[in-house]
Amino acid sequence: MATLEIDCPVCAEVLELTDADRADLSVGDVIVCDSCNAEMEVTRNGPGEDFELELLGVLTTCPSCGEEFDVTEDMLAEAPIIEAEAGHVASIVSCPHCRARIELEFEEAE
Repeated sequence: MATLEIDCPVCAEVLELTDADRADLSVGDVIVCDSCNAEMEVTRNGPGEDFELELLGVLTTCPSCGEEFDVTEDMLAEAPIIEAEAGHVASIVSCPHCRARIELEFEEAE
């Protein structure tokens, strides 16, 4: 049984999909990365390695209210960027539930 390896676009974790896994997936289905909770939509699922995902968002939990929400590319594009401690760069997003301002720091994938 062949296994297709896909790199998560957020954390670079390798996602392994067997032929059986892919047979259960349709265009529009969502896959969630076990490592970083990034949500990716299946945009193509053809034979062989004809497979594509599109990043929808990263599931995170608000430290203020404890509610989960997706941090989308649009949210990050609109978020102000600050320089945090030790020169690390962070984005400031608002929780859609309680409006708390949350500092998000992303690590570069190697």
